[in-house]
Amino acid sequence: MIESLPQSIWTEMHAAKRRADRKISRLRVEAGGDSFRVLRLTSEGFVVEAETTPKLRGLVDLYDGGRHLSQCLIVAAAQEGDEMVYDFKRNTAAADGAPLDFERPDDAPIALLGR
Repeated sequence: MIESLPQSIWTEMHAAKRRADRKISRLRVEAGGDSFRVLRLTSEGFVVEAETTPKLRGLVDLYDGGRHLSQCLIVAAAQEGDEMVYDFKRNTAAADGAPLDFERPDDAPIALLGR
């Protein structure tokens, strides 16, 4: 059914889908102090708009709203239409605190209470 649509309608449908994806996505990538919206996140990388995002390379940070998801080393993979696809060379999940260098007992106190 969708194959029989005229090219102009098909193009408008894809443009409307991209606009809707842009509004929904809270994902963003930060590189060099600038922030850019991520359209899709995959297991191998992520996709951004080619028109509004400069060529990214190296170490970037991925955020979901204000929550830091991961720090990534990326390379440009391919440009597909008006989207740029980046692949992860390394994707390290962000942690809330420093890693412990010892085993924490299950019954250890969480905090100390004052008098």
